[in-house]
Amino acid sequence: MRDPICQYFWTCAGCDTQHIEYSVQLSNKIKNIAALLKIAPESIKVFQDREFGYRNRMDFLFSQYCIGLRSKTNKVIGIEMCPISSSTVNKLLDEIRRFFLDINISRAIKYAVVRASKTSSIGFIINEDSKQRDEAFELITQFCLRTSADNVVVGYVPHLSEESVSMKFKVVKGKEILEEEFLGKKFFYHSQAFFQNNSKMAEKMIGYVKILLDGKKGHLVDLYGGVGNFGLSMDFDKITIIEEHPLSVECAKKNILVNGIKNAEAIALDAKKIDRLKFSRPLHVINDPPRTGMDLLAIKKLTNLKPDTIVYVSCNPLKFKKEFPKFAKEGYLIKSVAMFDLFPQTNHIEMVVEMEIS
Repeated sequence: MRDPICQYFWTCAGCDTQHIEYSVQLSNKIKNIAALLKIAPESIKVFQDREFGYRNRMDFLFSQYCIGLRSKTNKVIGIEMCPISSSTVNKLLDEIRRFFLDINISRAIKYAVVRASKTSSIGFIINEDSKQRDEAFELITQFCLRTSADNVVVGYVPHLSEESVSMKFKVVKGKEILEEEFLGKKFFYHSQAFFQNNSKMAEKMIGYVKILLDGKKGHLVDLYGGVGNFGLSMDFDKITIIEEHPLSVECAKKNILVNGIKNAEAIALDAKKIDRLKFSRPLHVINDPPRTGMDLLAIKKLTNLKPDTIVYVSCNPLKFKKEFPKFAKEGYLIKSVAMFDLFPQTNHIEMVVEMEIS
């Protein structure tokens, strides 16, 4: 046991293991994966980086009384700084608090989503049903004159929505696209779509997958591929990025062009409809579904293709455990497992499972 460095630890719902020595946190996560998959703990490769100051995105909530994070009792508690967030995220939070804290427009502004990669942004989410929506927008335009953020975007959502991003948005400062770099390649991503929240560990994970697939040729499919971080970092004869979110697909297409990759394509498609496409062989798949995991039909369509290799990137090991029997039934065996600690001070686990067909 140790004393948490965050003054909000006992009330904030964000971190849950900050009172545990980091070496023990890692050990516990390794044991959890080993127990779930019924493998030896020593067979799991472990990747880590800094335990604080790693997050490049935080979703701060507005309430009538404060700007901050969700508490363990589901209330909003005021936050002056967050130790697991990067220095840039904390700097932008300070700018937001100084400007908005004494202005009661909490019924209009729901979130300030702060991102800090190679470029920074603040995405304000406004309740489109609020009578104060226009007042809130005007205040945000004034805030743009003071903030150091490269980009400011305003998104609109219905009153009952808990979403912190929106397809309905306006750019108030800069642009809606942000930039990151992994393994020497540029990656653009949309401020209103998903992107990895720990850049250093994301790069390590991409590098590890690249090693797993080193020497393999043929057709690579990057399923749930986002903007192409994994797929476009690999060396294959042909690369297909498959992603459902249209904003991410647009960015993936841009990333193909900006990195000069001639043998890649990005397709907007639900994973459940993957059988509509034709793939050459040998076929290899990087599979990176959301925390909810894969739809059963998507698993069936994927295994019907009989890829030689499936590298499953899972942010929900419990969900993977439930899905794996479906892969095993089709002849897939686990060749290797690695754990990436993308979220120190929390119980969240990211793992990469290499599967090959027997």
